[in-house]
Amino acid sequence: MDKLLTLADLPRLRAEASAAGRTVALANGVFDLFHVGHLRYLQGARALADLLVVAVNSDLSARLLGKGPGRPVVPAAERAEIVAALACVDHVVLFDDRDVVPVIRALRPDVQVKGTDYTPETIPEAAEVRSYGGRVAVAGDPKDHSTTEVVEALKKLGK
Repeated sequence: MDKLLTLADLPRLRAEASAAGRTVALANGVFDLFHVGHLRYLQGARALADLLVVAVNSDLSARLLGKGPGRPVVPAAERAEIVAALACVDHVVLFDDRDVVPVIRALRPDVQVKGTDYTPETIPEAAEVRSYGGRVAVAGDPKDHSTTEVVEALKKLGK
């Protein structure tokens, strides 16, 4: 199975993982201007299951999140390719929605993982994941890295 998947591929991936007795973690994000905080989040997510699927927000989805003018800086296909190249990532799927619920419904991950800017109590998709017996978790290092801060620093350099 290719690393880059579509939403339609996820039920088959779930079935194959279940048949093999493997657990699946789902992490998600924009991953614009990839930095070490992103890497540590994904490595931490991978440690929680046998397979890691990463849902990357499409350009439309990233704009719906209100990341700011000119964002995302890196186009979705390139962000997905960068994430897919990581050894800790088994599969990547792009999604167009404001939230990752459609991906959760298609994949039914054993664990939905968010970064440390969340707590298990504040993960927006927690009810969806728990509705079928999944769990939520937080992974990565403290939120000391930010793409928005990198963009602002680059703007200052340009002045």
